[in-house]
Amino acid sequence: MRWNASQKSSSSFSCSLDLNNMTAKEDLEASETQISTIQVGMQGETPWNGPSPERAHGRVKAEEKVRNWGWLLSGFISMNILLLGIALLSGSVFNKIQISSSHLQIFLILLVMLTTMWMVYYKVHTSRVHHAVLYKDSHAGPIWLRGGLVLFGICSVIMDILKIIYYVGHVHCESPVKIAFPTVQAVFVIVQTYILWVHAKDCVQLQQNITRCGLMLTLSTNLMVWMTAVTEESLHQTVIPNDNSSNSSSNTPHSFNVTLQVRSEYTECQCSHDSCDTFEKAYYYLYPFNIEYSLFASAMAYVMWKNVGRQMDEHHSHNLRFSLWDVLVGPVAGMIILVVGLATFVVYEVDIAMEDTNKRQEALIMHYIMNIVAIFLMSIATLVGCVLFHHDKREQVSGKNPTRSLDVGLLVGASLGQFLICYFTIVAVLASGVNGHVNGLNLACSILTVVQLCLQNAFLITGLHREPFNETAEATVFANVMAVQRDPERRSSSIVPAHTLPIPLTLLQGRLSWKRRILKEICAFLLVCNVVLWIMPAFGARPQFDNTIGFDVYKLQTWSAVVNIGMPFGIFYRMHSVASLFEVCLAS
Repeated sequence: MRWNASQKSSSSFSCSLDLNNMTAKEDLEASETQISTIQVGMQGETPWNGPSPERAHGRVKAEEKVRNWGWLLSGFISMNILLLGIALLSGSVFNKIQISSSHLQIFLILLVMLTTMWMVYYKVHTSRVHHAVLYKDSHAGPIWLRGGLVLFGICSVIMDILKIIYYVGHVHCESPVKIAFPTVQAVFVIVQTYILWVHAKDCVQLQQNITRCGLMLTLSTNLMVWMTAVTEESLHQTVIPNDNSSNSSSNTPHSFNVTLQVRSEYTECQCSHDSCDTFEKAYYYLYPFNIEYSLFASAMAYVMWKNVGRQMDEHHSHNLRFSLWDVLVGPVAGMIILVVGLATFVVYEVDIAMEDTNKRQEALIMHYIMNIVAIFLMSIATLVGCVLFHHDKREQVSGKNPTRSLDVGLLVGASLGQFLICYFTIVAVLASGVNGHVNGLNLACSILTVVQLCLQNAFLITGLHREPFNETAEATVFANVMAVQRDPERRSSSIVPAHTLPIPLTLLQGRLSWKRRILKEICAFLLVCNVVLWIMPAFGARPQFDNTIGFDVYKLQTWSAVVNIGMPFGIFYRMHSVASLFEVCLAS
């Protein structure tokens, strides 16, 4: 009996050693078998065909049932919050008598306060419980994503401060809720940015259902803040026709010159200080950063929600690095496009505000030409990158990863907004006849945008699912004979460790092949170009409204809905492409 017990003990010990040598992919599958084997081996009287494996299997089933119930409960919480919020948001836009913006902001204040309290509870209690966070997801919350979150969060806090100053001047005639909401939102942004910076990689193992519900509450709150900001920004940028000129709206391009901002000037509420207009214009320019912040936070909260209960600690993650020595042509070409794009954007905004029809036409032509050149060059670069990926020998990423799945889903989903606007524009131009240079350039720009979106999606999805290149742990190079002679201690060896070299190893070793070099140059070029294509629509360029062909074909309601729905997704697509391109560049 002692021999049998020792044999079983050594068997369990060798099994545990084998478990330590398993890869991360096999760890989760073998853990259940390991637990049941050890339990059977430790019980001397229990035979191998006893009830212990059944009890272990039942325990696993019970855990799966609890996990599924937690997912279902948190999903129902998110669905109800979003549907109620959408109803209030729609009512505040289309019916400002019974449902005002103050009612919507009261609802948002409650959401933001509940989410902030849960995040404080998570930091103070849940994350500090012993064995609460045993695993970290190495792919979640990369440093550039968290850095972008901090940058957008700072801009969001500045926007809230400007809003507070603006509404303080209207406190005598506006609801105090309009001062309370930006105040609460600023606190929420600060707390959430800290939590996501510190805990974005957590795989929580304790209080899983509470954590799932809290993370889904965080996700829903950020989506509601995003929808509110997008609606306010879209209404601010959307032009609406005069009521007495609705019959001639399809013929006169200047009939679309009354915005919500102009209409608000006729209200009875007057500001108590002289700087209200300045603060209003300033915080409207910061809306794009607040919009991107909400989306970044939503994506990171979703990844944390997927990682709750996950028991895979991915130690095999690669140490990716970025070096300016690796790329040169791509960033330089991209910076040229950036400078030209910013210059044409400024001229476009100045000329389009004039009442001169010729100036407006020239501004549209200049804007379309700039976009056509940029998108054409991007399409060529992306096509070359797709060809290189086709001949790439790297393996596909195996195993499920919530970060990668979310990246692909956001890329495909967000691009649908740009596809929507492009196809509606193509149909409108072809239906009305390609008359004049403006319509011809508009058609060419829309077609090229569709092609570029397809190519870029294929390039990014392929690049995100490729394993990074493997680097040796400690590279060595043959030293120069003169360098060896200068250092007497190294004369006995002609091999010098890489970390002792005074200049980058890449220059001496020629480590990057021509394929890798071209891929990095392409990623850098596309990254800067996507930044340009994000800046122009995010900060007010609306050629869809300045060119009246959409109103002529689809009329006001349909065309405004198409642009206001598709544009926010198109703007987010460009910013998300920047993050994805940076990751593909590092992996290449």
